[in-house]
Amino acid sequence: MLPAGTPADPDLRECLLGAIPALRAFAHALTDDGARGDDLVQDALLRAWTGADGAGDRDATAWLFTILRARFYAERRQRPRVGPRKREGFRPDRPERRAESVRPDRSETVRFREALRRLPDAQREALILVGGQRFTYGEAAAICGVAVGTLKSRVARARARLAAELERRPPRP
Repeated sequence: MLPAGTPADPDLRECLLGAIPALRAFAHALTDDGARGDDLVQDALLRAWTGADGAGDRDATAWLFTILRARFYAERRQRPRVGPRKREGFRPDRPERRAESVRPDRSETVRFREALRRLPDAQREALILVGGQRFTYGEAAAICGVAVGTLKSRVARARARLAAELERRPPRP
């Protein structure tokens, strides 16, 4: 629902609606939690809609990703860390997690997702933006607020780490 009195800009509305699937994929990969990811997307869309003047001449999709990423890290800074794991998305008490961890015949997709989850946040987001969302290195660097060389390095390290993890095969029964 839009805030009362907000002008209904049809171009901005179409841009926001068109970006939702990509924003959801990015948010879910960052949080490893569908509901929390959807909340981030909704918050980013609302902030973009109410602050549309802040976009200026920037690419609207990259601007949305920047807002979403900023909200993710702002929330992370505000929440106390619980348990030995840094990533809040890791919840060993989830039944589907336990079932996946003991099944030796997991699919390649599940193995890839688990390996992606274990990447450091900066590497994971860089890889998702460049490899998954197909942003250029320059666009992804702008979204993350880092130099292009830094982003390229993060992507390269993420790819190398994923390749190393995926080469390891689960033990056979």
